[in-house]
Amino acid sequence: MRKLLFILFAFFAFAKGNAQILDPAKWTTKIEKKSENTYLLTFNAVIEKDWHMYSQFTPDGGPLPLEVIFKNQKGNFTLVGKAKESKTTTAFNDVFGVNETFFEKKAQIQQEIILTNPKILKVEVDLNYQVCKDACINLEKKFTFAIPTISKADANIIKSETLKADTIPSKQEVTEAIASPANSAVTVAKPATQKGLWSIFFIAFLSGFAALLTPCVFPMIPMTVSFFTKQSKSKAKGIRHAIIYGISIIFIYVVLGFLVTWIFGADALNALSTNVWFNIIFFILLIVFAASFLGAFEIMLPNSWANKVDSQADRGGIIGILFMALALAIVSFSCTGPIVGTLLVDAASKGGIAPIIGMLGFSLALALPFMLFAMFPGWLHSLPRSGGWLNTVKVVLGFLELALAFKFLSNADLVLQLHLLEREVFLAIWIAVFGALALYLFGKITLPHDSALTHISVGRLLMGLLVLTFTIYLIPGLWGAPLKLINAFPPPMEYSESPMGFGSSGVENSIAILPEGAKSGPHGLVVFDDYEKGLAYARIIHKPIMLDFTGYACVNCRKMENNVWSDARVFSILNNDVVLISLYVDDKRELPKNEHTISKTTGAEIETIGDKWTDFMISKYKTNTQPLYVLTDLEGNNLNETIPTISYVGVEEYVIWLKTGTSKFKK
Repeated sequence: MRKLLFILFAFFAFAKGNAQILDPAKWTTKIEKKSENTYLLTFNAVIEKDWHMYSQFTPDGGPLPLEVIFKNQKGNFTLVGKAKESKTTTAFNDVFGVNETFFEKKAQIQQEIILTNPKILKVEVDLNYQVCKDACINLEKKFTFAIPTISKADANIIKSETLKADTIPSKQEVTEAIASPANSAVTVAKPATQKGLWSIFFIAFLSGFAALLTPCVFPMIPMTVSFFTKQSKSKAKGIRHAIIYGISIIFIYVVLGFLVTWIFGADALNALSTNVWFNIIFFILLIVFAASFLGAFEIMLPNSWANKVDSQADRGGIIGILFMALALAIVSFSCTGPIVGTLLVDAASKGGIAPIIGMLGFSLALALPFMLFAMFPGWLHSLPRSGGWLNTVKVVLGFLELALAFKFLSNADLVLQLHLLEREVFLAIWIAVFGALALYLFGKITLPHDSALTHISVGRLLMGLLVLTFTIYLIPGLWGAPLKLINAFPPPMEYSESPMGFGSSGVENSIAILPEGAKSGPHGLVVFDDYEKGLAYARIIHKPIMLDFTGYACVNCRKMENNVWSDARVFSILNNDVVLISLYVDDKRELPKNEHTISKTTGAEIETIGDKWTDFMISKYKTNTQPLYVLTDLEGNNLNETIPTISYVGVEEYVIWLKTGTSKFKK
């Protein structure tokens, strides 16, 4: 009965999935003549409910970003900046460990071009994009924009529609653009905005409190509050001046965030964050910041700046208070500079107004104590005295900066695939850094600016125990532990000297006897990534084949591998009862020239390995969704007649489907 219910459920799910496959995004395009040689190209998409499409600015190492490719640009036209996007959503992807950016419900892409060849008649554009729900689909659409030849005064908008969403996508040209009335002008895309600003705000807010507890800032609280209370003729006036002082601090840092956004631009910084050189440079900066916090040297602005600003603070009134706040920012730079620098670059890399929000959170935490203690001067007596503990806070921040630096070096290494900073090396570095921090907190290591330590406080002891616990937690990661608490930081499990960790009993310990063309896959499974080689091996050992249509940037493919394939029952079947062939539909490696062809099913050009497997999937199984799993015999016939393919499901459904297919092969 249970099996029958599952078959009915899966059949319904499969039928439903096939009803909405191929392309959940319906596209229309427009072209508008803006001036004599300038045109605006607009792509509008309506995305089906519950699906999402990834933005151009989803970082490397995550799902596939949207690409706008101009086929006939050379010698004909130039692009004005990067294509602009409408509203997007940003959310952390715990599978890839990146902040992915995507569209929901609708999307608009706009690109302005300037013609350099007056004889050009059309602009040819390819859009490559990925849409995901329970499965992911990689798509390529071709658009042709006809260049309007009418005068500027009578410029009409040209509109063309893509292939219908319920047809199989191809690379054939869309029908030539059809002129439409000028009053159907394009709505200008709104600047890309991103959610997740609250998380940026709170991280910055906590960083502001950390900066507050440094030797450059903390001693200034009682000094500044006393100044306002003594110099003001009344308590109310002192409070008012302190509030203006706090607002001035916020103003200075928010202006800094605004300048970063305005000078560099949100899109440029977002794209920069995925750049190899950006990650390497930021790694070096963080190492410098960490060395400064640890006591090697101090990063300071010129003393002349502080003197000039301090002289202006004596002017009195609001202007004088503003200069006092600026003096605080300059004098405390050796402590706040590294924190502000880290926050600004990290926030700016997320695009939009993130730098402004980050500086708002940071400065609010910095300014609040000055305002509150001015309102309630009696609280000053409850503050702990300045002393060696302030330098301890600074040193702890230095260790954290040092650990964070290697995340950026790891990003660069992953992009270049150098395998210099694999998972084990990364974890070893973190174990060393946090182990040294634990020893420091226990008083076993001293640094240049530390005071003599006769004993440690209870708070410092508890903090040391917490860091030591975290260090011990990291150690099993060298042997393959998933370390879910820090999943976003180290390289993925596959990017390691041994995918299953040292000393495991998986097949990676017998790499030398792997069949020709096979490799060690998820959880140490033997995997082929070429259909012909996998089929040949299956015929030799006489086992059924499980085709795994997957993608390097497929989120749900990774979830299935992590959550379903790791189940003991599923792993046993995949390891012992089938030959596993994983075909990556987003493999961008080019096929040999003599293998380039045109798909008989879709008319698309087959130029890459991914194109080859995509066409195989569409032509044979009439779908282009990933993950897609198929059990076949040695002649390519489906073993599961009722449910020939299965996609993103739970463990129980997957086990039943596997057992049903493999048992039929044995008969």
